[in-house]
Amino acid sequence: MGSRSSEGNSQEEAGPHTELYARLNVSPSASAEEIRKAFLNLSGVAHPDKHLDPELKDAATESFRQIVEAYDVLNNEEKRQIYDIYGMEGLKSGLELGPHLNKVEELKEQLEKLKRRKEQEKVLAHGPASMTLVAKLSLPSYLDGHGIIRRMQMYSEVQSHLSKRNMISVSGNFLVSGNRGDGYANVLLRHQVSPFAHVDFMATAGLRSLIGLQASCQLSNHSKATSGLTVSLGDGSINLSNTWTRKLSETSFGDIQLVLGTESAITAGWKKKEEKTSAAGEVKFGTGYFGASAHYTHHFSENSHCRIAGNIGSALYLEIGGGRRISDSSFVRLVYNIGIEGILWRFELHRGSQKLLIPVLLSRDLHPIVATGAFMVPSSLYFLLKKIVLKPYYLRRQKQKALEKKEVSLNQVRKARDAAKKAQKLLQNVSNRKKSKEMEKDGLVITKAIYGNLRAARGTDDHLEVDDDVASLILDVTLPLNFLVTNSRLELHEGIKKSGIMGFCDPCPGEPSQLLVEYTFKGKNYKVVVDDYDLLRIPKDTHTI
Repeated sequence: MGSRSSEGNSQEEAGPHTELYARLNVSPSASAEEIRKAFLNLSGVAHPDKHLDPELKDAATESFRQIVEAYDVLNNEEKRQIYDIYGMEGLKSGLELGPHLNKVEELKEQLEKLKRRKEQEKVLAHGPASMTLVAKLSLPSYLDGHGIIRRMQMYSEVQSHLSKRNMISVSGNFLVSGNRGDGYANVLLRHQVSPFAHVDFMATAGLRSLIGLQASCQLSNHSKATSGLTVSLGDGSINLSNTWTRKLSETSFGDIQLVLGTESAITAGWKKKEEKTSAAGEVKFGTGYFGASAHYTHHFSENSHCRIAGNIGSALYLEIGGGRRISDSSFVRLVYNIGIEGILWRFELHRGSQKLLIPVLLSRDLHPIVATGAFMVPSSLYFLLKKIVLKPYYLRRQKQKALEKKEVSLNQVRKARDAAKKAQKLLQNVSNRKKSKEMEKDGLVITKAIYGNLRAARGTDDHLEVDDDVASLILDVTLPLNFLVTNSRLELHEGIKKSGIMGFCDPCPGEPSQLLVEYTFKGKNYKVVVDDYDLLRIPKDTHTI
């Protein structure tokens, strides 16, 4: 009777980076010679020059590209090592192995740094403008008969890459308070000396004109140093600064900054960021100055968070607030602040790199009733608004996103099916010739092979029933399996997802897939079902029906 193979690992136990091995149908432990033979075998049927039909030629071009890509990586020892650990993402990030990066931990850390740098370069290449607009309102001033707007401030910055190693940043700040206005403009030119070091040239004009030079260098996998020099064009004063940053753990960093000059000070800071929480603190000692600040943020979900912050020094305050995401790129936040200045609310709207901040001074006096009311009123309004308005809105939004995601997934599956069918056409002639030769010598012939969500099919292993709904979850792979038969033997390797094999695709993403194979050998009928990542080696006596 037919059997279910238990050889090999389950999908959860398998390594994630095996797609390139699947394309060539070789084991992750395959030798260079085995990889070369598999490449020659597949490239022989997928080469575009062997197909005259335009449709087949296009399919062959794409299949040949994938085969060549797999061979190019797996045939190169260095690239193969990176791929085995980090997949194609590691290769695309430009990770290079060297004598100083032999440990997996060092490779991982270096990859993360390069990924962050690539992301920054991608953002800067589009030259987005960041802007912060602050409108400070005062209720006591308005009640006294004066204007409600006490101060307006705008900060804007534009960054752009001039070349692969050079970046320019132009920023400006403009402040209007009462009848007085101030502002400045700043230009920064950054030159990337190496992947681990850069030099900044800067100039500021306006309220205080400065020129400066700053250099940063990655000293090791865990530490970074930055040194700077600024010169005032007004009085000729000079400030020197040195900053040392150290990675304290996987999620935390510490830094110390020393400034010598007219603004001499020493600052010690700490930052920690985890999946749901983030915190930071700073202590600063200066000439006639002391200050300390800290903040803590907790994310209840991907859509909401709370924040508490405080400051001691020239500004003394405590603030508590919470925020809510209103779209993929936007969130709002309301902050309650009590301190020397008085009691205030601050409304914030964040959208991408744009910010709108509206502090509203409610009272200059720290009256207990006003302080309590100012804290309780917005909290009550938020929970009321969340229950009546936000909750139904987010439920509708989640439902809409789920439908959109499902539609995208269905389109991807349709495209994958079309590509698999075209790939099968490329294999058809060779597959039929192999099948005929096997039939002549009573060898291994695949009579039926189905891949996909077999558990969704009604019936038993002996009689697989497929209705219209189930048909969309499975794929006939009889032809590509006959192509892979060599000398009356067929092997699909352990730990490799079968959807990556040429002529296959994943017909049911997110669902557990299996492969059913019915075959004949030496006049006997056989049948076997294996899980997606399991080893399949046929013929085998235990598969006899």
